Amino acid sequence: MRILIVEDETTLNKTLSEGLRELGFQTDEAESLKDAQYFVGIRNYDLALIDWMLPDGDGLDIIPEIKRRSQRTACLIVSARDDHESEIAALKKGADDYICKPFEFDVLISRIEARLRFGGTNMIEIEDLKISPDEEKVIYNDQEVELKGKPFEVLTHLARHCDQIVSKEQLLDAIWEEPELVTPNVIEVAINQIRQKIDKPLKIDTIETVRRRGYRFCYPKKA
Repeated sequence: MRILIVEDETTLNKTLSEGLRELGFQTDEAESLKDAQYFVGIRNYDLALIDWMLPDGDGLDIIPEIKRRSQRTACLIVSARDDHESEIAALKKGADDYICKPFEFDVLISRIEARLRFGGTNMIEIEDLKISPDEEKVIYNDQEVELKGKPFEVLTHLARHCDQIVSKEQLLDAIWEEPELVTPNVIEVAINQIRQKIDKPLKIDTIETVRRRGYRFCYPKKA
């Protein structure tokens, strides 16, 4: 599961990221509202951990943007404000939970796990094709298809952005932890795996190549 950390205190941001990664979460770290908006624009998150006061704006302002992209993304506000009015204001803005600073890490983790437990389904359903990111499963006509790892993540990302052309650079940024350390041809390898394991055996088309621009999810193929 992927968590976005929006916290301008560098030491706290790093501590949270390291602690969450040790527990098996994937994290992205932003120290400003602008950086947070960049990540929200390219990736889908299971949970966003957002500081209220940021150097370039109000952390609450990004909640509607996150919710527009995915209603199931839980937003947990962390703030030094410990009054009821602030908590109410955050919840009215769309936050799913509120925790005051300073906090114990194990308490925070319990709140995060509770929010993720009660989150909505992440299933993508397009006619007879179902993609379950939580279980890493692809199901077509009630038959499970074997597709794992990065090819599965590429398929999922493109399905979430169906009708959009997604460039190789955007796919690298969205899926690879350190995109600058891999070459763009890993995308071609992943796309080929999707076509070999899904398209050819099932006789369907899921991904089309848009020359010089990238890839687009195309199931079901329009006449």
